[in-house]
Amino acid sequence: MVIVAGHIVIDPQQRERYLADCVGAIELARRAPGCLDFAISADLADVRRINIFERWESQTAVEAFRGSGPGDTQRAAILAASVAEYDVAGVRSLT
Repeated sequence: MVIVAGHIVIDPQQRERYLADCVGAIELARRAPGCLDFAISADLADVRRINIFERWESQTAVEAFRGSGPGDTQRAAILAASVAEYDVAGVRSLT
């Protein structure tokens, strides 16, 4: 399993538009083979921050979906980013 997690920083005045523009990508990702979860969400404590969380069955599934990454318009809105991929060796349910 692969987890992609982190955050991006954008101008607070662009946050709602940026998130609205992500809806299509979220829906597409959630239908992609190997996608277990995919979320892009506003941070409740920092108006400049958007949180990223993805969970995939494999690195192959991530790469098949990812392609070239965000489009030019989305890329231009990102002021900073801290997003990483994590290979998961084991899982324990908390519920």
